[in-house]
Amino acid sequence: MKTLKSLSLQYLFTCLLLFMAGWGAVRVKADGSGIFDRIIRLPRTEATVYQSLAKITEETGYLFIYDSKLIDNERKIKLKGGKRTVRQAIYDIIGSDSLQLRSVDKHIIINQPETIATTEREASSHKDSTFFFTLEGILIDQLSREPIPYATVSVQGTSIGSVSNQNGSFRLNLPDSLQNSRIHFSHLGYVPQTTDASLLAGRSGTFALEPKVIPLQEVIVRIVNPVRLLREMLNLRKKNYSQNPVYLTSFYREGIEQKNRFVSLTEGIFKIYKAPSDDPEKADQVKLLKMRRITNQAVKDTLIAKMKSGIHACIELDLIKSLPDFLLPDSKECVYVYTSSDLAVIDNRLANVIYFKQHPGIKTPYYCGELYIDPEDGALLRARFELIPRYIHKAANMLVEKRSRNIRIIPQKVVYTVSYKPWNQTYYIHHVRGDLHFKIKQRNKWLSNTNLHTWFEMVTCKIETGNVSRFAYSDRLATHTIFAETPFVYDKDFWEDFNIIPPEKKLSEAIEKISSKIEETEN
Repeated sequence: MKTLKSLSLQYLFTCLLLFMAGWGAVRVKADGSGIFDRIIRLPRTEATVYQSLAKITEETGYLFIYDSKLIDNERKIKLKGGKRTVRQAIYDIIGSDSLQLRSVDKHIIINQPETIATTEREASSHKDSTFFFTLEGILIDQLSREPIPYATVSVQGTSIGSVSNQNGSFRLNLPDSLQNSRIHFSHLGYVPQTTDASLLAGRSGTFALEPKVIPLQEVIVRIVNPVRLLREMLNLRKKNYSQNPVYLTSFYREGIEQKNRFVSLTEGIFKIYKAPSDDPEKADQVKLLKMRRITNQAVKDTLIAKMKSGIHACIELDLIKSLPDFLLPDSKECVYVYTSSDLAVIDNRLANVIYFKQHPGIKTPYYCGELYIDPEDGALLRARFELIPRYIHKAANMLVEKRSRNIRIIPQKVVYTVSYKPWNQTYYIHHVRGDLHFKIKQRNKWLSNTNLHTWFEMVTCKIETGNVSRFAYSDRLATHTIFAETPFVYDKDFWEDFNIIPPEKKLSEAIEKISSKIEETEN
């Protein structure tokens, strides 16, 4: 359990720095502030372009927008210390004085001169020529500069959204009707941010989010009885969660890594018929819209075991509908101890954090983890839980459906994260992630240990509440379906206008290598 001291250190107060790499074809108006003639003093540094531009932001308060293909953020430079104009400082850092500089509100836009001349024509014709536009970017921690994984990226006033991947990268495809919308970024422990979709249309941006400070005194005042809070959450289920069926358009992916080597990736777009949350008798249904799978044929000994994961796991991990034992403190079979001493921030809302773990006298594997509950409306916002490490080695049968006779599978770490997000005063499942780590030993063989990591995740990208009905039998996908093992060429345009979680850098590199081999074979 986190102490009050550690909590206060975790949420150190910092100033927000926001950098966006990329600029869409939008109509802008210069503010005429004379920012480029302002004299500033910069220290002598050896750093990246990105870090050096951050120094200008610290001095001026102006944020940067530029195309990351035009300016290399990671290029190392040596900067002489001393006084210079903002204009000269920018040119010294980016290594060119031929680029166009413009100021818009509190942003400095760096672009090719001819791009500026054509943006108004592009903006006027965009809606006529394009049905969708793309927003891409990276979310990082302002203090540590580390990527922020699984952050929510959504369009304000709509149910459309997705999450960032483990590298902090996100991607949204939006209809032209949302060109003037606001894009919302949020994550546990950070101040949420918004920006205009028009500023990012068709380009890539980097955003630094500010950690949220929670005063220590407020933490002390808000300490609550955890069991009572869980009871209230259960009593308010009908009020907080949908009592009507809805359609969820979801992006799903699952992967396997062996010895830190990419083995396979399966991705799919699903339409899910979501039955009412208080009716466990009515099962959810899944309709497959689009999918693909790529497998590294060079790794032939991986699929010696089939793990319990997949789309079925994502459906079952709707905790509000399935109510696992750690959400039932009054159950006769309850084996958990609950404590509460922390507060967290989720999308600018305070949440009570409840910690739970099994009674120390119990020797079989149960879960431990954290539950995040909104104190205002009693809704479960997020849950992170894992099989208790001390007894996880006993849980192989819980996690493995099929295995070869000559192998032994030992679970090492199994972690799940589930989050809910409100839309129109009703909460819906938002993001599900599972990470399962195993050690595989071949019997009668020394030095044959293999580390295996399987993972899966699903994010809700759109919610529809009108004209919802159950799928025809012929359209339903069995949730236990094993996807076909057909290799494919990884085409970035494959998903068309669907919203997805972009592949991580390491994953993209592995896919490109395998895809190029497939192309060579087919040609």
